[in-house]
Order: sequence, then C-alpha cells, then structure tokens
Amino acid sequence: MPQLGETVTEGTIVAWHKQVGDEVAEDEVLFEVSTDKVDSDVPSPAAGVLTEVRVPEGATVDVGTVLAVIGVPADDDAPRSPAPPAEAAAGAPGPGGRPATRRRDRHPRVRSPVVRRLLAEHSLQPDRIPGTGRDGRITRNDVLAALATTGTVPARGDGPVAAGAPDDELVPLTAIRRRTAERLRHSLDTAVHTLVVVDVDYSAVDRARAAPSTRLSHLPFIARAVIDAVGDFPHVNATLTDQGLVVRRSVHLGIAVDLDFSGLVVPVVRDAQARRLPELAADIAEVAERARRRQLGPDDLAGGTFTLTNAGRYGTLLTAPVINGDQVAIVSTDGVRPRPVAVADPEGGYAVAVHPVGNLCLSFDHRAYDGAYASAFLATVKATLETRDWIAEL
Repeated sequence: MPQLGETVTEGTIVAWHKQVGDEVAEDEVLFEVSTDKVDSDVPSPAAGVLTEVRVPEGATVDVGTVLAVIGVPADDDAPRSPAPPAEAAAGAPGPGGRPATRRRDRHPRVRSPVVRRLLAEHSLQPDRIPGTGRDGRITRNDVLAALATTGTVPARGDGPVAAGAPDDELVPLTAIRRRTAERLRHSLDTAVHTLVVVDVDYSAVDRARAAPSTRLSHLPFIARAVIDAVGDFPHVNATLTDQGLVVRRSVHLGIAVDLDFSGLVVPVVRDAQARRLPELAADIAEVAERARRRQLGPDDLAGGTFTLTNAGRYGTLLTAPVINGDQVAIVSTDGVRPRPVAVADPEGGYAVAVHPVGNLCLSFDHRAYDGAYASAFLATVKATLETRDWIAEL
C-alpha cells in the first residue's frame, strides 16, 4: 500500500484493474484505492505480469502492506509464495487451514482520525469491535461492519433501517459518499452554523467576461473578491481551537468539486492571495479538472483555510453550505440571472434597469466571531464585485 499523503495510514482497495496473469505496463493504472481523504488510481511501479494479488477488493490494509506481485510468468509447477500472516485478509484460512483469528485492537493511539470520529459519533466501545488491521488495529471498515450488524444507518446512526416496498432499491454508499457524510456530520455537530446572504449586481464582472478572448465563469471573480476581503477581515480565514482562534495569514482556497453526483471533494489552491485574476482562474480550473479525472492525491485536499462552493451553475436561488473541515467560513454562489434593479438617473432620482444579479451566501461559525463581522466581510466582497474595474485585472 503506497503512502498517499503525510497523514494517511491505511487504504481500502476499491477495484483491481488487472487480474492475475495480465500483462502490466509501467505507470499503467493497476488498482484504485480509497483513503479517508480521497479515491486514487494507483499506477504500476514496474512492467511485467501480475502473478499474485494478495489483498482483495474491499479489504483495508496499512500503508506498506504488500498488495500484489509483478514478475515474469511463473511455470505451472513453480510454487507461489504465500502471503505473510500479517497480510492475510480477515476470515481467510490461516496455517493448517484454520480460519485466521481476528484480534482485538489494543493500540488506541494508532487509530486513524476517521476511526476515532466514527467511534465517538456512534458511541461505540472499541473493545467490542474485532480489529482486522495490522496488530489487531480497528479500521474504518471494522467500525462500519459493526454498525451494519446493529441494523443502523452509518451516515445517521439514529435508528434501524426501515423495511421497504418490494420495488425499492438499496444503493450502497460508496467510500467517497461515506467519507463526505462523515465529514459533513462532524461539521454540523461541532460548528455553530449561521447564514448571511447578499445579492450582487454582476454588471462590472460581466463587462470583463465579455472582453475578447475572455472565457471565465463568475467563480474566479468571486474568488478574487473573497481573497481581497480576507485581508480586511482575517478572522474568516482561521481555525477555532480550545486555545483560541488560529488566524491563517495565507489563503489556501478550497474549491468544492462535484464528482458526477457521486461525491464531493475540495482540492486546494495554495497561497491564492499571491495570484492575480488570470492565474487564479487557471489554477481553479486545473484543480477542478484533476478532481474530475480522479487525479488528486491526499495532499491536494489538505490544508485548506477557506472554501468556495459553486451551486450557482444549476440556477439556485439561495444556498446554505456546510462549513468545510476545521475552517470557520464558506461562501457559496447562487444562480446569476437578469433582474430589475434601481439605478440612479442624471436628475438625482432612480430608474429601473435589468442587470445580472445573483445571491452570494456565507455560512460561518458563530463561535469564531459575530454576525456584524461576517456581514461586513460579505458586504466588502459584494462591493468589490460591483465596483472594481475588472477589465484592468485581465
């Protein structure tokens, strides 16, 4: 199992893309792995023939575990090297044909953060859960299996599964769906979510978007305005701890990306405050494309300090996003459409005109600061979008 990020300690084999006996080219995708951060396609480290698969699909193993063997085709009568006992899958026959024994987790300090969170959220006693990881360590799959045996829904944990009609369909949750559910539940359980909304006139932005050779959505303009406003309101770019508010001086901007309705990932554009509009737009497009192609590594998703989510492309009217991770704020876009607005006329009165207008929503953790601070921040974002000479930015 490769080390897929500094904080990753284990991974689940989602699918093997090759079978025993298949030829494999170097850097050809060999298998897909799911960690507590991301799903990744893992390329083969060498060319040859896949002669042995030691870890089946669905199994969770520690980083460093031997997953497969690549070599030259073996003779039919050549002995195969058995997998070491520590690498045997749970329930697989052990020495002498006896079933392998599941051990209890006696090492609570090496439990992964996801396992600790699941145990706490569902009030589970770890000494009652058989651990199938190395040295009997409890894995995420062990906890989910324990939840399944009690007839509860892991994503909610609040009651048994109701009997359905004969034509109902049970759609198993994918690894990324479970991971998304766990993180969002944790956010709602810890942060005091509060919503502030403004409407934004995007006329100035659209004049820049209409410039020759410019093909930008509204998102990079919003990102640029948010980043600039953080300079005046730094507490929105922070993490709340027991010791106080840790204010981040660099803006590592998370961009929420939908994966064909199967899950959500938030890759990070690092040091976004150092980028002007064209470079920022290019970086946002690049991380979003890599996310959709499942080319992100765990480190691409780590370290975000503020998040943008773009529901507006579906024409939404009002969105209340859930704060991401240990951050204290998230901004969501809503649909931009022509609306009647009041504009000043030369005589000092007002006239009605049709402008592109859309809502901009801020969810913030009320424990970190008050509504006046959050509202002033969002008002600054609005003013920047409406009054800046965006053509000059290009």
